[in-house]
Amino acid sequence: MGRMASVLKPAQARPQRRGRAAWDARHNTYCVRILPGEAYTTGAGDEMIVTILGSCVAACVRNPWTGFCGMNHFMLPESETGEWNGATAAMRYGNYAMEALINEVLKSGCARRELEIKLFGGSNLANGASRVGDKNIDFVLKYLAAEGLRVTASDLGGPVGRRIHFFTKDGSVKRLLMKPTNAGTLLADELKYRIAINETSVGGDVELFD
Repeated sequence: MGRMASVLKPAQARPQRRGRAAWDARHNTYCVRILPGEAYTTGAGDEMIVTILGSCVAACVRNPWTGFCGMNHFMLPESETGEWNGATAAMRYGNYAMEALINEVLKSGCARRELEIKLFGGSNLANGASRVGDKNIDFVLKYLAAEGLRVTASDLGGPVGRRIHFFTKDGSVKRLLMKPTNAGTLLADELKYRIAINETSVGGDVELFD
């Protein structure tokens, strides 16, 4: 009896990048990464929004009826003008970032009281009087309370950073704590980013993507 020839299956095509979303084989979904001062919204149910947080805070806001959702990442509590060293950079401030994201999700057809809001970040990576993380947490909790909005889940404060994976399919969040040994690196990255944006003019005040 002759040797049976093996059947070769054609290689599965790798999904292409879709707008800002690149395919993540590990999680078997599209991945969008956001940086400090950014926000991203989407109606796609097959994306994972990822960010890394130190003293910054990120809010994940979702319409439970349509699945439309988004995440922001703000660096400081609030600004009356949205100016950062002469550059329009409103999304870097909590009051602008929260209002913009919430309003964008509300446009998808949802009552304010029905919003799913999850908060993460606000670590204090270094000892000192500034404690930016605490200030960001205090701001966002007071902001939502004043707006009559309920926090459905949160993981805030502490001495270490976080990596957040927000899955648009069902609104679930996977939170990974950074190793304490990485705190110095994360703090240095935050400081470098602030220095860089102080020296760079930024056009536009809000970036929200469909």
